[in-house]
Amino acid sequence: MIRTLRSTAGRGALVLMMGGALLSTGCRKNGGNATGPKPGPATAYTQIDYATSGTITGTIRFPKTPPSRVRIDMAQDPVCGLAADNLSEQYMVKDGGLQNVFVYVKDGLNGKVYLPPTTAVTLDQKGCRYTPHVIAVMVGQPVDFTNSDATMHNVHVMPMVNGDQNMDVSQPPRGGETKRVFLKPETMMPVRCNNHPWMQAFINVAPNPFFAVTDESGHFEIKGLPPGTYTLVAVHEELGQQTAQVTVTSKATTPTQMSFIGSAQ
Repeated sequence: MIRTLRSTAGRGALVLMMGGALLSTGCRKNGGNATGPKPGPATAYTQIDYATSGTITGTIRFPKTPPSRVRIDMAQDPVCGLAADNLSEQYMVKDGGLQNVFVYVKDGLNGKVYLPPTTAVTLDQKGCRYTPHVIAVMVGQPVDFTNSDATMHNVHVMPMVNGDQNMDVSQPPRGGETKRVFLKPETMMPVRCNNHPWMQAFINVAPNPFFAVTDESGHFEIKGLPPGTYTLVAVHEELGQQTAQVTVTSKATTPTQMSFIGSAQ
C-alpha cells in the first residue's frame, strides 16, 4: 500500500565473511492513492541511544574482474542523445569494492518500533538516467521522485512482492515532482521509465532505521544499534542476497568484511 503526497543477468553466489564478528509503452498516471494505516496514540516508539549503541561498518568486495560496463544508446530521444555517456550500472566496482549493495538489519530488534524519518530521499531523472541507481528508505519515509531533464519521463515502480505498492506516473520536463510513502518492506523494487527503456533503478524499503547502501568504494556503516545479536542481510540486484549473524556491543564498532565470490555472468 502506498500513501500519496502529490505535488506538481545471471545470478552468482553471495558469501559473507565477518571480520571480528563474523516496459509497457505510453504514459499514464495511476497507482496507490489509498491512505495507509496510521499509528495510534498508544504506539511506543524506541529512541536510538547513540551514547550506548554500537556500529557495524565494513566493505563489500567483488574480488574477481567484473563484467565490463556497456555504453547505452539513448539516441531515440534527441534530448537524451545530448546527455553524457550512460553506462550500465549492474556491476559498479572500484578497487575491488562493490557499489549499490543494500545492507540492512532484518532480525534481532525484539519487537522494537522506530519512528520513520520525515526527510524524503530523492530519486531524480537526470541525463536520462535515474540517480542514484539504488536508494533505501524506512517504511513510512517519503520518496521524492523528480525530473530534472528537458524531456518527459515516466516513473514505473514494479514491486516483486507487495503488488499494491505499484506506481506508474508521468512527469513533465523540468519540474515533475511526486512524493510517495511505501508502507511495506521490500528489497530491490525495480523502477523503470516506460518512455526510455534503458532507465532503471531500485528502491529498498527497510523495516527499521538500521540500513545502508554501499558507496563507490563498497563501504557501508550502520549506526545506533542496541547491544545484541542481529541477522544482517546484504542484497545486490544481480547477485541475490545472503544473511549472517552479527553481534554488536555497546560503544564499539564491529568491523565487517563481505565478499561476493563466483563468476558474474
